Amino acid sequence: MESLTWATYAVAWLATVSLLLLSTHLRRKKLLLPPGPKPWPIIGNLNLIGPLPHRSIHALAQKYGPIMQLQFGSFPVVVGSSVDMAKAILKTHDLIFASRPKTAAGKYTTYNYSDITWSQYGPYWRQARKMCLVELFSAKRLESYEYIRVEELKAILKDMCSSAGKKIVLEDYLSTLSLNVISRMVLGKKYTDETEDSIVTPEEFKKMLDELFLLSGVLNIGDSIPWIDFLDLQGYVKKMKALSKKLDRFLEHVLDEHNDKRNRVKDYVAKDMVDVLLQLADDPDLEVKLERSGVKAFTQDLIAGGTESSAVTVEWAMSEILKKTEVFTEATEELDQVIGRERWVEEKDIPNLPYIEAIVKETMRMHPVAPMLVPRMAREDIQIAGYDIAKGTRVLVNTWTIVRDPKLWDKPDEFCPDRFVGKAMDVKGQDFELLPFGSGRRMCPGYSLGLKVIQASLANLLHGFTWKLAGNVKGEELNMEEIFGLSTPKKFPLEVVVEPRLPLHVYGL
Repeated sequence: MESLTWATYAVAWLATVSLLLLSTHLRRKKLLLPPGPKPWPIIGNLNLIGPLPHRSIHALAQKYGPIMQLQFGSFPVVVGSSVDMAKAILKTHDLIFASRPKTAAGKYTTYNYSDITWSQYGPYWRQARKMCLVELFSAKRLESYEYIRVEELKAILKDMCSSAGKKIVLEDYLSTLSLNVISRMVLGKKYTDETEDSIVTPEEFKKMLDELFLLSGVLNIGDSIPWIDFLDLQGYVKKMKALSKKLDRFLEHVLDEHNDKRNRVKDYVAKDMVDVLLQLADDPDLEVKLERSGVKAFTQDLIAGGTESSAVTVEWAMSEILKKTEVFTEATEELDQVIGRERWVEEKDIPNLPYIEAIVKETMRMHPVAPMLVPRMAREDIQIAGYDIAKGTRVLVNTWTIVRDPKLWDKPDEFCPDRFVGKAMDVKGQDFELLPFGSGRRMCPGYSLGLKVIQASLANLLHGFTWKLAGNVKGEELNMEEIFGLSTPKKFPLEVVVEPRLPLHVYGL
């Protein structure tokens, strides 16, 4: 009798489990997923992603449409490739897609997701965003640092003038400019100048940042197939751990230096962004305490975010202009008319230089620094365009395809700044045809600074020099290939010869 009871229980239990599995299966079958290529076992669709992921995904979007689903190893990835899909993800359902997937780069190079970019949506991130908007990137604070941007730009222009007639690599000057500006604004001094008390040499400082840009943008297999993550097949995690030790040693030194100054002076007034962060960390009223690791993570974000993107955008702009010399002619005519030949362009002049603004917008259209923006993650199940997107799905906004859509842009593959002249479209996240800085809650918080540096740098490079490609290379021969990483820079740096076009006293010579 007892064995019969157990048998009955066993049958009932098996029946219940079977029913549950069947109902789950039936529910799953009812899900309407976005179209996409059939995934392979284990790797999913990773076999379709080449060394330039944005171009691979662009090709797939042409086939499967404005919303498609890919499988990257163990994770579904939904890609939005139209204005409507971008608006749905970044505006209509922004809150649902406000989190980030967890990656090795976020874990090992940003103090376990303690920075602004990779932290998960919640009280900590909301507080970080508020700090950025109210404290770090407020109009008043950025204005207070304008003298730094002016000094560093003039120093670079003077250096370039001293090299007139010789072949120069433009990237070297642009990266030094953005690095010096950001170092002084964030850290309070330049780390590209070697001094006796330097914790790192200028070469080591630049190398660390170059490595950070590279490792932050790699396609790490362990991020897609977690159960083989421990094998570190590509060796990226090992490199990330080694880099994080170097960065931490540097950032500890920076924080110690700042705390020493703050402790020595009564009623110390914050002079740079690290000072501001340390003051915020001391604030007992913060909703979430800002730990020392958080200060270091934010500091690293500010340095990395502010250096690469502006230099890359200006280099692309000059490359496009050298392929199309009539753009240079039109730009310099505007500059001569508005600015004259006896002074440099100031930030306040930019609204009076609509063609310069148009060149910047067209460069950001053709060469978006983040062609798929930073990935987001669905915080709950949702439907978009009639398709089901499950909680935990990774979501990409494919701006590379949007800015090449012939329905939106006439001759989308042609560099044509005139398309923006007289148009109200801007890059501040409200016009979904053009989203170089993203949109919504997770839009780049420092976009206003980036825009100031890019516009002023480009305007003065065009104003101050005549340009030609080094080695008698013709414009149509210029290689315009890119590489993929945290940003999307030129594969081959731009080599040029410049000659001053203003009186020499303007350069400080």
